[in-house]
Amino acid sequence: MKILCKILSLALTALFVSCSARKDKTIIIWTNNTDVVSYVELFNATHSNAKAVVVYKKEPARSLPPAQDESTPDIIIGPWLKNSSTRKNFSPIDYLFQEKTVNRHEFYSQVIDYGRINSKQYLIPVSFNLPAIMFNSQNEGLIAFDHLLDLDQVRATATEFNKLNRSDAFTAIGYAPSWDPDFLYTATKLSGAEYREKGTSFLWEQDALADSIKFLKNWTIHSNNDTTTEQNFQFRYLYMPKYRQVAGERCLFAYTTSNRFFTLTDAQSSILSFRWLVHDNKIPVEDDIVTLGLYNASENKAAAELFIGWLFKEETQQKLIERTENMKLDSVNFGIAGGFSSLRNVNEKYYPAFYRQLLGNMPPENFLVMPNILPFRWESLKANVIIPYLVDTTSTEEKKSIPTLEERIAEWTKQFY
Repeated sequence: MKILCKILSLALTALFVSCSARKDKTIIIWTNNTDVVSYVELFNATHSNAKAVVVYKKEPARSLPPAQDESTPDIIIGPWLKNSSTRKNFSPIDYLFQEKTVNRHEFYSQVIDYGRINSKQYLIPVSFNLPAIMFNSQNEGLIAFDHLLDLDQVRATATEFNKLNRSDAFTAIGYAPSWDPDFLYTATKLSGAEYREKGTSFLWEQDALADSIKFLKNWTIHSNNDTTTEQNFQFRYLYMPKYRQVAGERCLFAYTTSNRFFTLTDAQSSILSFRWLVHDNKIPVEDDIVTLGLYNASENKAAAELFIGWLFKEETQQKLIERTENMKLDSVNFGIAGGFSSLRNVNEKYYPAFYRQLLGNMPPENFLVMPNILPFRWESLKANVIIPYLVDTTSTEEKKSIPTLEERIAEWTKQFY
């Protein structure tokens, strides 16, 4: 509670200051990321020639352009900025690389390229997250693979963990796909579903999606009997948080992401280990990448460029990570802006010092695969269209009819447009 109050206090301070921001040409930053408040505080403390303030926007991508009575932003930091309805609000910033304000070579190549649109750099990725499988470190001997696990390996290892009593009822299930809808979604990404923007909706690879659904359904049938058995087992034994689920002997694996895993407290994570979730030597980056853009109607572009150059320096991000640790915010937010930094050296040199389980276990750079361009309402589409479809189609329960993705998209459009 004290940590949350500290964040709120910082945020409110930044917001109040922003009311008169245009009077002295202060840099205005729109964001939904609470970490940025702390970053701005450090920037202001170390710069006498420029000051910045934060304006909180729950959904920055949906807040552009600003209302007539609003101060014009200079910088926007948040997810879902790379799509057809949002990217028109940003200025190309290739000149920042040419002028050495920002060094392109310090970034992961595929991560920095994510910010390119039509061969121009409109956005700079700030942070990203990755999918992982966590388990009790006492079960390390059961995991035959170091650092990485693919879906076949998860299924095989989980099935070996299963235990039945004399009545052929499960007393342990290694893992069940139906336990976590986010796992179902990630499995389809791993299998090549290739979700991508089409206007306000999306396209996908039908054959890959169908193959993924078949794989997940067969997993349930051949390993755990049926989804009813999986759900009943989860209801009976796995009603606690994921880190506690794998601490016991009822299940082997739980699905997670890097930001969730590394914001567990020391007490919660002390007995845990993890593997990155892969397929064909590829780790799919989570969809909600945090990016930074320079607003094309910025009224203080020179100072905004100064902030951007400062933020994407290795020594700056080292100080930001140390600041998060010193303020005891590391159990609330992970790394830089809630994820791995887009700067390669920051992850390799500084993260293992603060997140010990990353020592010798950093994700291979060449394995990172960025998501396609997605509509800015992707979270709503995912929650209301894709997840329900995957839950229905991977279930072993017989149903008279299951609405297609196209039918679900049409229904979603009626409700939200």
